[in-house]
Amino acid sequence: MNIKDKINEDLSPTRNLTGLHLKIVAGIAIIWSLFQLWYASPFPFMFDFGMFKGFPARAIHLGFALSLTFLIFPISKGKKISIIDIFISLVAAFCCLYIYFFYDQLVYRGGVLLNITLGENFNVPIELIIGISGILILLEATRRAIGLPLVIIAICFLLFSFFGQYAPDIISHGGLSLKRLVGFQWFDQEAIFGIPIGVSVDFIFLFVLFGALLETAGGGKYFLDLAFAMVGKMRGGPAKAAILGSGMTGLISGSSIANTVTTGTFTIPIMKKTGFSKEKAGAIEVSSSVNGQLMPPVMGAAAFVMASFIGVTYFEIVKHAFLPAVISYVALFYISHLEALKLNLKGMEAKDVPNLKKTFLAGLHFLIPIFVLIYLLVYLRFTASYSIFYATISLISVNLINKFIKEPNFKDALKIWFNQTIVGFEKGALNMVGVGIAIATAGVIVGAVGSTGLSTNLIIVIESIAKDNVIILLLLTIILCLLLGMGLPTTANYVVVASLMAAVLVDVGNASGFIFPLIAVHLFVFYFGLMADVTPPVGLASYAAAAISGGDPLKTGVQAFWYSLRTGVLPIVFLFNHELLLIGIENIWHALLVIVTSLTGILVFTAATQAWFINKLRWYEIVVFLFISISLLAPDFVLNKFYPKYDHKDLSKIHLLSLNSDQETRFKVTRLSEYGERYKLFVIEKNTYDDNFTLEDYGINFIEKDNNFIVDTLKWNGLAKKAGFETGDIISEFKIENLNRPNKAMVYPVAILFLLGFGYLNYKRRE
Repeated sequence: MNIKDKINEDLSPTRNLTGLHLKIVAGIAIIWSLFQLWYASPFPFMFDFGMFKGFPARAIHLGFALSLTFLIFPISKGKKISIIDIFISLVAAFCCLYIYFFYDQLVYRGGVLLNITLGENFNVPIELIIGISGILILLEATRRAIGLPLVIIAICFLLFSFFGQYAPDIISHGGLSLKRLVGFQWFDQEAIFGIPIGVSVDFIFLFVLFGALLETAGGGKYFLDLAFAMVGKMRGGPAKAAILGSGMTGLISGSSIANTVTTGTFTIPIMKKTGFSKEKAGAIEVSSSVNGQLMPPVMGAAAFVMASFIGVTYFEIVKHAFLPAVISYVALFYISHLEALKLNLKGMEAKDVPNLKKTFLAGLHFLIPIFVLIYLLVYLRFTASYSIFYATISLISVNLINKFIKEPNFKDALKIWFNQTIVGFEKGALNMVGVGIAIATAGVIVGAVGSTGLSTNLIIVIESIAKDNVIILLLLTIILCLLLGMGLPTTANYVVVASLMAAVLVDVGNASGFIFPLIAVHLFVFYFGLMADVTPPVGLASYAAAAISGGDPLKTGVQAFWYSLRTGVLPIVFLFNHELLLIGIENIWHALLVIVTSLTGILVFTAATQAWFINKLRWYEIVVFLFISISLLAPDFVLNKFYPKYDHKDLSKIHLLSLNSDQETRFKVTRLSEYGERYKLFVIEKNTYDDNFTLEDYGINFIEKDNNFIVDTLKWNGLAKKAGFETGDIISEFKIENLNRPNKAMVYPVAILFLLGFGYLNYKRRE
């Protein structure tokens, strides 16, 4: 199956189905949607009926996804669904429903798999057979719905779990027996039926359903028309409309490819008509559609998994992710403006642009359920599950009222509403098939990492490669995200890389002297996973856009990658400048300062990468603009070059030092192990001790040996021992916070002066 065929199949999985086959698939899809609505609703608790525990609900959820996969996707391209596919579909449902019907027995046996005795001496390992069948069926479903890359990755992790004793020493483990492996992967809540699919059951399905119902009711077309009405007359209006429209649909869409096709069908031809090349028209649509997954509340469904992984509320994820998403979109908007300036393009003619007032009022009812969702999530702080349930019910209700208003005949209005709702139920469930399968298979990797201790061993491996160089660490993570993203859907890519690298980034980053918040690390992984949809040679969104524009897919991907550079810069920036994630914001004025400077910084960076400001930028102006952007986005980084945040202290005088309570103290430690050197950073936070605090008070003593200062003794139950110091640790660096360092805010006016000066010179060269 080639990429274009894969895109078409993903977007329309039932396009070749007819007759009874189509009705059966539609019926199962509708029942799945109804089940998810019931599960999310308060009705089971109100009526004390139909309550499902978490694990059995996950099993039912996957059962629907697996059954539909084998009824939709044939064994190979060009084949039809056969009786064997129907049989596998039934077996898949049985393997999942077994967990639902025998959940209590599974819990009672505590992971021991059941054997059935036939005769006197013949034991049938019934649950082992069910588990193996379920895993194999899941892998085959993944091959059909997603493709081979994810299957290969999952098989590698299964083999690693089983043959762990034969792996290289640095990552080896005892190896799991077949029974233990199957029991853990299929009959436990830590792997296939772990957190990722739990989040899929609780949140993701309903958000996808919400988007499908909104699209079916005409919401997608409304947002696009509204975007054209708002910005169509501007210079390069169609490109700006594409960006704005994709941003709005991105609020409810979980797929960058679907975003590209949905909005690109309208925007790309208009962009070409107004003067954009095929590749640039496609690239702008790709970049804006991929960015649609950055926008809360959906964020490609990854936000919900992220909240569960980190252990914070969904609202916290939205709060931290909001500013980078807005900044990224503003930058993309600016890119379209610069491209229009380069090509001297005009906006659309007034007669071709919808009236803003009429367009806005015509679809005002589409905004009501979105406001309901935001109000419940943000203001009332409802759970994401309850919020999206009530938002979905409000959408169905508002659509019904709208049909009664527009259609005078009561029966006709009711019929239209009913058909739209049923189609939305069907479409929502079918859109979830690939997502559900991908998430379940990603759970195989999560389970393998958890059962083998791989994440801990990976820290050692990465440290041996990167040492304490954080740049190498970040590059390794970026490469992993991009490579896996070539074959994995965004959410699955995020789950896999986050489970492998999140702890590594935090630990090794810490050893390098950087405190990376866990939310920043997870968003970093997520952003670069999104970049894979753009990055050549296999950027599926780029192929989808090229299919519409008629342009070259590779050139479209290269152009889209260039446009998306600001998406790649932002996660690197917010790893080091946490204020972009609204972490450490002290008051409203501080927040405004961060917003203004970061917006200005990303616009300047965009101008530099596009080599255009008011006029074409010369090479030295590009260098200056890059410096300005770094100064505005990461002022600490620039200030540290002139005024280091920490003063290095002479290790030979370490015993003589008395610490002041208003200064943070940092130890950098080298720890010898059988796999080479390990690195640790220990911090004594300021205002956590009294003045004239000594290292003896901290509970640590050193000896000098071979020009190294080594931890000799640790006070029993002392602060150093509690912090994690070990005897034999080598102190490689000792730093104390520099109180004479100016406030980093001083960088801002300097950067602005440079911007005004060089901006004026660029303006003076206008023709």
